[in-house]
Amino acid sequence: MTLLMSERKPVFNRELSWLAFNERVFEEARDASNPLLERVRFATIVASNLDEFFMVRVAAIKGAVAEGDVRPHACGMTPREQLNAIRERAATMLNELHTLVTGTLIPALDAKGIHVLDVSALPPQSRAAVAAYFQTEVLPALTPLAIDVERPFPMLSALSLNVAFWLSPADEERDRRLAVVQVPSRLPRLVRLAGIDEPTFVRLDDIMRAESGAIFPGQFVGESAAFRLARDAELELDDEGESFLEAVERSLRQRRRNDVVRLEIAAEASADAVDHLARLVDVNADDIYRLPGFIDVRALAAICDIPGYVELRFPPQPPVVTIPPGEQDDIFAAIDRRDILLHHPYESFDPVVAFVEAAAEDPDVLAIKQTLYRTSGDSPIVAALTRAADEGKQVTALVELMARFDESRNIRWARRLEEMGAHVIYGIRHYKVHSKICLVVRRTKEGLHRYVHLGTGNYNDGTARLYTDMGLLTSDPVIAADASAFWSALTGYSDPPRLRKLVMAPTLLRERLLSLIHGERRRALDGQPARIMAKMNSLIDVEIIKALYEASQAGVRIDLNVRGMCTLKPGIPGLSDRITVTSIVGRYLEHARVFVFHSGGDEDVYLASADWMPRNLDARVELMFPIEAPAARRKVLDALAAMFRDNVKARRLQPDGEWKRPGGAAEPFDAQRYFHEQARQSIITDPPPVFEPRMEPDDPRARH
Repeated sequence: MTLLMSERKPVFNRELSWLAFNERVFEEARDASNPLLERVRFATIVASNLDEFFMVRVAAIKGAVAEGDVRPHACGMTPREQLNAIRERAATMLNELHTLVTGTLIPALDAKGIHVLDVSALPPQSRAAVAAYFQTEVLPALTPLAIDVERPFPMLSALSLNVAFWLSPADEERDRRLAVVQVPSRLPRLVRLAGIDEPTFVRLDDIMRAESGAIFPGQFVGESAAFRLARDAELELDDEGESFLEAVERSLRQRRRNDVVRLEIAAEASADAVDHLARLVDVNADDIYRLPGFIDVRALAAICDIPGYVELRFPPQPPVVTIPPGEQDDIFAAIDRRDILLHHPYESFDPVVAFVEAAAEDPDVLAIKQTLYRTSGDSPIVAALTRAADEGKQVTALVELMARFDESRNIRWARRLEEMGAHVIYGIRHYKVHSKICLVVRRTKEGLHRYVHLGTGNYNDGTARLYTDMGLLTSDPVIAADASAFWSALTGYSDPPRLRKLVMAPTLLRERLLSLIHGERRRALDGQPARIMAKMNSLIDVEIIKALYEASQAGVRIDLNVRGMCTLKPGIPGLSDRITVTSIVGRYLEHARVFVFHSGGDEDVYLASADWMPRNLDARVELMFPIEAPAARRKVLDALAAMFRDNVKARRLQPDGEWKRPGGAAEPFDAQRYFHEQARQSIITDPPPVFEPRMEPDDPRARH
């Protein structure tokens, strides 16, 4: 589907660009060449992405419309025009998603022996088992809420599963009254039936509707319908008179009461029922989405991980450990010998965990300083930090409380770290800290040494198996000194640090990127070879885009790999005809940020935590860092080149906004599969041999 674009404006609309990205994810759910359970997983990702999109982006645009904002975006569209276009595009996507799930994926699962059935389709014995399960495991946890003049509509949680029942006195369909039941979040949305050889599931909301007589004894249920609400997810912080931690906790509680931005309801619900609910939750007709089958497609995630059925999943591709076991056991000595570049998930995240765990256990380590933006539920890194603090090491953790939808988890980690004696910083006023850095200070025979890990992704051992990221372990003294200055700026009162190799946002990253782009432009104007290659998640910053257009016009070849939103228009004659944009959506979520500038043939190679978005460059604390060791540089450059070769999972952005698969008869090349193969071939089981001459004991060289 073509993105709306203005002939007068040189950028696409960012919201429609995001929807185009989600459509590329949707293509993977549709793609019959993908294993069936992976198609189901992609469908759940599409649904989850849309939930967040409505709660964040649509909510913001609705707010702008409500405030009377009529200023056009850089693409030429006003907030009202954007909202109308989003609703049309999102409605189509939601209906097609639910049709795919109910009409294609569930029947395909059934043919493979995995059954998702309506209660009405169950045989009598299974129907009785469902009723018994409901009585013992579900009914005691339910709280039916009557809705009338004296009892207003309840404050239902965002994205919770709810069932509305319209009741009247027994056997009489008159004087309809409404009652709502919110399903407790801890109850499974898909209930697996016991005693059946093949996995068989029924929807919990379907069970509740079938057992409504037990919920409302003596009442006639004239109609029932499952529904969900999406609410504005923005946090409104006012920390006057309270700590920042307390302000975030209060705002999280308030989030539950934020405005409803979307009502999803079963397609079979009557018009009267839909109108009734819409009035109560205060949404207009444009915010109502009537959906067939599953109201919450995300529930199907429970099926994706059931044991067995390996033929319905991607072949196992465990990450490989490319650092020899002996080196990983003495990680600091390994880092002293060379910079270590890791490419996840093809290469294991274990060396990063080993780095933090070694710092926690090594008696010579004096201090550990680490940023935490998103962590796993049972994070070994946080566990290591708590052990280090408990043993008396100086542990400083900057826990970003404003990491959207991870706020509660981060609060729990922060409190746990504080209880163990760590110094915890709850973010920086006015800025999110999105940098990925760990600094270790260690006593050695030569004095204090500093060791640094810098990454493009979070310190999350779970997502490190699903997201593609890169990280650097180094003891480079200049980077280490920069890391110390960076931490001093975060933890104390100081001016922005003067850094020699690291580049920090919001102070200098935008300026440095523009300088690097303009440097290539000047070389092109001087007749020198000039090229820019970059990989990121999103590209929407208008100033950066303008600089790229100018570089293209000057003769710079620019190849961009942008997973998600890209508002730059490539291939426009006289504007961007030397710019190509590729997006890869595959088995793993592309997450690394890599920037390469030809620089007269001696490429400047950088990794970063930041995308080319205003929020990253102006409103977050980010870090860009150079890759200078020859082996590490070649590894990054080879990886980036492979990303541009992909013709299996890649799509190319066209001047009109269409994303198309590469054409031609080239041999299929899947970059993600290639990286796994390369990682396997690079496994080192033993350290390389060291050739050392034998010397007599009295040889003076033997004493050195």
